[in-house]
Amino acid sequence: MALDRLDIALLTAMRDHPRAGALELSRRLGVARATVQARQQRLESSGVVTGYGPDIDLEAAGQQLMAFVTLEIAQGALDQVASELEAIPTVLEAYATTGSADVLCKVATTSHTELQDTLVELNRSPSIVRSTSVVVLGTVVAPRVLPLLERSAEERGARAPAYRG
Repeated sequence: MALDRLDIALLTAMRDHPRAGALELSRRLGVARATVQARQQRLESSGVVTGYGPDIDLEAAGQQLMAFVTLEIAQGALDQVASELEAIPTVLEAYATTGSADVLCKVATTSHTELQDTLVELNRSPSIVRSTSVVVLGTVVAPRVLPLLERSAEERGARAPAYRG
């Protein structure tokens, strides 16, 4: 779905003011409430907006240690590995990748001991040939998507006729 500048402004306002209703968002953006509601519905139904859950700071929630783990897996074992990874609560995300590793996992734990336990559990899988872990020391760029969407809208010259921002 192609996003225009009003879509980006709305997404930014929703991120910056997550508890704001359509009326408040319309005031912040200088557009009609019906426009905001229609845009929100379109963003939701197209799958651009996938939820409104709270952002959670893992460190504040007691998960002080984060690591990225690459997995080399047995040929044709991706489905089995996916099921195994889903069963491990410390595995937050996992992606099939190209290159020397087959899967990249994001892991969070309360301690080095729990990280070691997670790595041992991963290596018990008959489908995982090798794992390599890298401990995160700090965040350089926090997860974000809006700068990318803003650039894409600008490159297309996408303008929202009703938006005065």
